[in-house]
Amino acid sequence: MKATLLATLIAASFAAHAADTAYKGLGADSVSAETLEKFRAKALDADLSRKVQSILDLRAPGGGVLSPDGKSLYFGWRVTGTPQIWRIDGPQAFPVQMTGGEDATNLADISADGKWLVVQRDRKGEENPGLYLQNPKGGELIPIQHIKGVQTFFEFISDDSRYVYYRSNDEVRDSYTFYRYEIATGKKEKLFGRKGTWNIVDYRADGRLLMVHVPSSLYREVWEWNPADGKFSPVIGQGEQEMYSARYGAKPGEMLVHTNKIGEFYRVYRKTGDKLEPITPELKWDVAGFSIDDKRERIYYTVNDGGYTKSYALDARTYKPLKLPEFKGAEHVGIGSVTRDGSKITLGVGTAKAPSTSYVFDWKTGKLTQWVLPSSPEIDTSTFSAATIETYPARDGTPIPMVVRRPAKCDPGPCPVVVNFHGGPEGQSTPGFSPVAQLYVDAGFIYVQPNVRGSDGYGKTWIHADNAAKRLDVITDIEDAAIYIKKAWAKNGVAPKVGISGGSYGGYATMIGMTMFAGAYDAGVSNVGISNLLTFLENTAPYRRALRASEYGDPVKDRDALIKLSATTYIDKLCAPLLVIQGASDPRVPVGEAIQMYDAAQKKGVPSDLIIFADEGHGAQKRENQVATIGHTLRFFQKHLQGK
Repeated sequence: MKATLLATLIAASFAAHAADTAYKGLGADSVSAETLEKFRAKALDADLSRKVQSILDLRAPGGGVLSPDGKSLYFGWRVTGTPQIWRIDGPQAFPVQMTGGEDATNLADISADGKWLVVQRDRKGEENPGLYLQNPKGGELIPIQHIKGVQTFFEFISDDSRYVYYRSNDEVRDSYTFYRYEIATGKKEKLFGRKGTWNIVDYRADGRLLMVHVPSSLYREVWEWNPADGKFSPVIGQGEQEMYSARYGAKPGEMLVHTNKIGEFYRVYRKTGDKLEPITPELKWDVAGFSIDDKRERIYYTVNDGGYTKSYALDARTYKPLKLPEFKGAEHVGIGSVTRDGSKITLGVGTAKAPSTSYVFDWKTGKLTQWVLPSSPEIDTSTFSAATIETYPARDGTPIPMVVRRPAKCDPGPCPVVVNFHGGPEGQSTPGFSPVAQLYVDAGFIYVQPNVRGSDGYGKTWIHADNAAKRLDVITDIEDAAIYIKKAWAKNGVAPKVGISGGSYGGYATMIGMTMFAGAYDAGVSNVGISNLLTFLENTAPYRRALRASEYGDPVKDRDALIKLSATTYIDKLCAPLLVIQGASDPRVPVGEAIQMYDAAQKKGVPSDLIIFADEGHGAQKRENQVATIGHTLRFFQKHLQGK
């Protein structure tokens, strides 16, 4: 009773002066040049920098997209320090760099005639990408559209290679207008505008578009647009507040629907009329995603099996299983791209001991070919710690899954522990190859990644357990991780020191762990985290506000709960060292969230530090900034958990 009253008084006090202390604005323009200079990342110790650089060299190219003739593979790679597009002209051939510079660049698709690449490029992590064309052999990028402060997203290329379809918020910042761009003439044609967040998930040769409307982060609706009359027709999900996605099926009048409405877990269904019939088996895990090839011959789907990825194929007409290659020891097997004729697919294969590897499987010949070789210079990755899936008990007895990686030994024990919370909050931490996790293991830490209630992969009830005000009932999962670790992993009566870290929602979890649950953790590092849910919702990008309000709560209706769930409300309880890291251009979590948390910690007199990257957004993309983020985080924990 006293605790409840205290929380209420704290919340009321905070609400009373929030208007006077809250920041305003979003992006790099909301922070002064003097502030950016003051909080730029300091140089790392040379030895630590070299260690981080070496683990960042452990990388693998993305799965890639095959050219229509199957002779070349185009893929993303960070080998230059920034994501760029590369090409190889045959299995394990020497890679050719297609794009360059400081801006993150990704391949969207290849035209059916093989004459054009469609390229997405973003600047400084602003998440306002532009769209370009490029000759498959290389050369300059030809802009379709790239406007400062505007998002331009690729949708698809028409089968005749004539048009590029895309959407943009160039007319209304929190809604999208759909266009098609004629490649031969450079002419842009507006198709329609729709209020809110929409995207195209499939199309027909007659111009019909299958579209998903995203009214909130918690549900989806499927609609069909007909170019003959310009009208939208409901397909499924209208007014249901359930999750749906869909594709056109192989048979006339048939659609394939991905949903978890009917059961606890996602499955793929065949929809004819109003009837849904399952075509994937009933499992205790989600069908994480699915696709159908352009020829409507094969359906592919992946299953999230407790954090491990398994892939399957079905005949698109009979729904009978088709055999895919098996990979011994693989923890993740994912479906990549499919050629336009459906004859070849790319497969990404990941293990605990090596960077992921890309293969191409030919349905006609049954041949499996490794195309891209991963790199692990100067490091024997066979010694890496394989993750185990364990659980800890929440205070109500619920087992909370966690991914755990341990050093071979702790001498002297107990090993200090770093608990890293994923983003989302609907994300999921999974086992597999992780150079960053291994860096902590090599430094003598046990590295733990919980999947608290609200995480993806464990069913509908689990992922919805933290929606809006319900978060108050399960936010204690954050504290319970530390309570369990300090008790269960103690050695000779000595409890381990425990740090907390995370990015995005994981950064928010870090700040909550350090304030609301002060004393549970001995040090914390928050990366692009929310410090106050009210100021976050007031200042985040317009296109994100409605989606995030459905997850965290309405700023008006749920105001009290939002205040109770904000780290700044409990700043007077902060008692352990805190490092806050942020990108100035972040369109999701405003830089003001980091500054107000740091300022509050400084006023409290708690050891704290702040790093702001002037040229980054929601997480570091550039190599030097990734090195700084990883290095300063590790050094912070070595100082405060190991006494180094």
